[in-house]
Amino acid sequence: MTPAELSDAVVAAVRAAVDAGALAVPLPETVTVERPKVKEHGDYATNIAMQLAKPAGRPPREVAELLAAELRKSPGVASVEVAGPGFLNIRLDESALGEIARTVVVAGDTYGTSDTLAKLRINLEFVSANPTGPVHLGHTRWAAVGDSLRRLLEAAGADVTAEHYVNDAGVQMQRFGESVYAAAHGRPAPEDGYGGAYVADVARQVVAQEPGILEAQEQEATERFREAGYRVMLEEMRQSLERFGVEFDVWFSERTLHETGAVEHALDELRRQGHVYDQDGAIWLRTTEFGDDKDRVLVKSDGEKTYFAADAAYYINKRERGFERCVYMLGADHHGYVGRMMAMCAAFGDEPGKNLEILIGQMVNLLRDGQPLRMSKRAGTVVTIDDLVEAIGVDFDVYFHENSLHESKAVERAIERLQSLGKMYEAEGALWLRTTDFGDDRDRV
Repeated sequence: MTPAELSDAVVAAVRAAVDAGALAVPLPETVTVERPKVKEHGDYATNIAMQLAKPAGRPPREVAELLAAELRKSPGVASVEVAGPGFLNIRLDESALGEIARTVVVAGDTYGTSDTLAKLRINLEFVSANPTGPVHLGHTRWAAVGDSLRRLLEAAGADVTAEHYVNDAGVQMQRFGESVYAAAHGRPAPEDGYGGAYVADVARQVVAQEPGILEAQEQEATERFREAGYRVMLEEMRQSLERFGVEFDVWFSERTLHETGAVEHALDELRRQGHVYDQDGAIWLRTTEFGDDKDRVLVKSDGEKTYFAADAAYYINKRERGFERCVYMLGADHHGYVGRMMAMCAAFGDEPGKNLEILIGQMVNLLRDGQPLRMSKRAGTVVTIDDLVEAIGVDFDVYFHENSLHESKAVERAIERLQSLGKMYEAEGALWLRTTDFGDDRDRV
């Protein structure tokens, strides 16, 4: 018996109680059954009786006893116990448990798949590291979670494109080129440049690939070092992520947005929508109309386009490529960016939260003597994803980053705050949030 089949059995028990006149409640479409945290509480548990108690006008435990009596008649159910305020703790017989294993083996790769998101085209962007240094420890969480999310969405029937946005435009690329040039000539990195052993390694590879580059004039040589070094770093990023088990369908170059006129196209579309205005020689997007705390500059008074203008172009480019939902997985340092991005989405005439979804993940910290170790590409103080894989292996690293999302200090602080407000309670060895106080159909673990 699978969890879905057990859920159906619980719904059938409710129906039987209603048909017998023992309960007067609307039939639930589905019932959530979950694994208890304490093994002794059974194979599965549900709080359906607590949900039905109010509409039934009866105590939760009394409703639970009625449902337990019906559920005990179900094939594959060995026992049902009423516990706590009205939980149903369910044990399956051995044949039913064995049936789950048989179902999984027979279904093979199709087990757990569905067509829930069939025909939905999703663009899932994650990692998107700058090509000015190796993929490091800070990128590993979204690499692990992003790839897992991709596979989950595909299992639900969605057509998912995994995309890596390559930040290959802007001043950081020029500084990278200058740094590689300096390393090739045995000089220290320029101010605000990139240091570390990896820059010298890139320089050696570029010199080997580009005969005569050391004899070129500085301006020409710097440009060549920048472009060749960029290609070296991009290929190393691809290989590192592939060794980590993550492959992208699209590596999208930021430069192409500027080279193809995509930024101007986006500005024209926003102006056509009536949300762009000119002030003080600059071009602005009226994002305050859509909940942002202030309007945002698209083009500065000197004619330079802002990063936000490129972001608008990138978003509309995704939509024009046919993606109905664009999911951005960003680091915690981008938290303040969510409001303006959602406003931009609305300014294009789209629906924030549906056409655009933004997921924020906390940074990964490496501790030394109990203190966070600051990592910096520019200082050359990074622990790379290759270092991590070599030390502990891919599977453990992916498992750690997926599960550590639930173990952050932020989660602990949130729980402490909710407890102080009296919105949480303990039952059956678990900690529950009183979401029914705010219109939810049941409390949540």
